[in-house]
Amino acid sequence: MSELNPYAKYLDGRPIEAILASTPVRLAALLAALGPQKAAASPAPGKWSPAEILAHLADCELAFGFRLRQTLAEDNHVVQPFDQDKWAAPYPAIPADQALAAFTAFRDWNRLLLAAALPEAANRPVSHPERGAMTFLTIVETMAGHDLNHLAQLEKIAAPAAG
Repeated sequence: MSELNPYAKYLDGRPIEAILASTPVRLAALLAALGPQKAAASPAPGKWSPAEILAHLADCELAFGFRLRQTLAEDNHVVQPFDQDKWAAPYPAIPADQALAAFTAFRDWNRLLLAAALPEAANRPVSHPERGAMTFLTIVETMAGHDLNHLAQLEKIAAPAAG
């Protein structure tokens, strides 16, 4: 795993495919545990609500899918970074269940691509303007680590609701 991947630390040796497959199910369970009111409420000033985290995950899944496809289609592709805070502007108006549905659909579609592309494409080179040289697999590892990071945030928010 790349030192240039800030999300690799969340993987902790867990199988990437299992993380990618289980995230939509875990998100649905957390959303059910939270309920609509808690899902829409920010846990602290300046922090995203669970619904906004779900919208962020949907946006990121779309971006990851585009990056994966560009990496397969173009030699030595350079990915385009994005400003997540600017992308987050419409999140307060997006219902959590719709964000989860979008995430789940994008994830299912990306998993089909990964099943067809891996392991052959794992070492296909790609670069990030801020993180440098990466591979197709680095993007996949980032997806899984990003999932685990945000799942931990949502589990922390949901814990008082469950208890």
